[in-house]
Amino acid sequence: MLTLSTAFDSGAIEVIDLSDHANIRLNLRADNASAFKQWFHFRLAGTAFRECVVHIENAGQSAYPGGWDGYSARASYDGVEWFCVPTEYENGVLTIRHQPQRDVIYYAYFEPYSWERHLQMLGHAQYSPDCVVRELGQTVDGRPLDMLRIGTPETGKRKVWIIARQHPGETMAEWCAEGVIGSLLDPQHAVGRALLNKAVFYVVPNMNPDGAVRGNLRTNAAGTNLNRAWQTPSMETSPEVFLVRQAMEETGVDAFFDMHGDESIPHNFVAGCDDNPSFSEHQRELEEAFKRLWVAVSPDFQTEYGYGPSQFGPETLTLATNWVGDRFGCLAFTLEMPFKDTANHPEPDVGWNGERSLQLGASMLTALNGVIDRLR
Repeated sequence: MLTLSTAFDSGAIEVIDLSDHANIRLNLRADNASAFKQWFHFRLAGTAFRECVVHIENAGQSAYPGGWDGYSARASYDGVEWFCVPTEYENGVLTIRHQPQRDVIYYAYFEPYSWERHLQMLGHAQYSPDCVVRELGQTVDGRPLDMLRIGTPETGKRKVWIIARQHPGETMAEWCAEGVIGSLLDPQHAVGRALLNKAVFYVVPNMNPDGAVRGNLRTNAAGTNLNRAWQTPSMETSPEVFLVRQAMEETGVDAFFDMHGDESIPHNFVAGCDDNPSFSEHQRELEEAFKRLWVAVSPDFQTEYGYGPSQFGPETLTLATNWVGDRFGCLAFTLEMPFKDTANHPEPDVGWNGERSLQLGASMLTALNGVIDRLR
């Protein structure tokens, strides 16, 4: 008998018909308080050695239907090792064709990053004498919003802020943040050691705990898109942004990185704050220098493909990168990673995944080390 479950961390899908393993009919489920939908994560049981054909019938009504072209769903037997499975998109329907080799299998939009792993990472990090975990406050659902302070605050040190996963379905963002955290806390990592001599890092690896656990694509439990709330956050609808902004005002910001995933563009790229009216020549020079350095140290980063000018129009200063760049006059970037595989360096068996995101985060520190003395 074929069964389906989403009753676990980040589980999300709606069942239409499970009567035939060769014609499993599903729908994407919208965020709990918003119409955004694209994330899915579900468990099938009773599948062993039979080809399963899964039709997600409302994929054409998703938040980013252009993201399905060239996309491959991810699958796992144990929730640890994830791999790509044959996926096609036609006439608004996303179809996954796969013959599982075990009786139970998980399918997901992208490799998940669980709340349990998040809590374990925080616990492990605070063993380091260089790290303090601070609870900034609580989310709409009452979960802790945690920040890691890595490094010892001293006069003259730069303040580097890194946030990830404002959009909870963009799980590659927290994988990337883990790569940064792990490198900074590794006593054998030369770049990490050098940076902590000159800077203090403030890292919020999951800006949207409620949305992450609920299986939302883009919003928190109140239905707020956090990356459009930076001008006027509130404790009622966007406490995550309100609390992080408050902490930034306490520390100051000399560099800022906001980690995300992009549904359509099969590349890793950054978007700066050059659309800001206040954008300065110093910020421009820092942006260009940082990008040159990152291209030099990581083949997975590139600058040819990305967002065009004025991508966000009147919403510009509601975005984290633009608001921070304007408020603090600092180097500020949004990092975008793909849900698809990278076109320049594809790995078809696994696609762009958690491990590659983690390594990209680690490589970012080498580029940052090259500009750290020029931040102010």
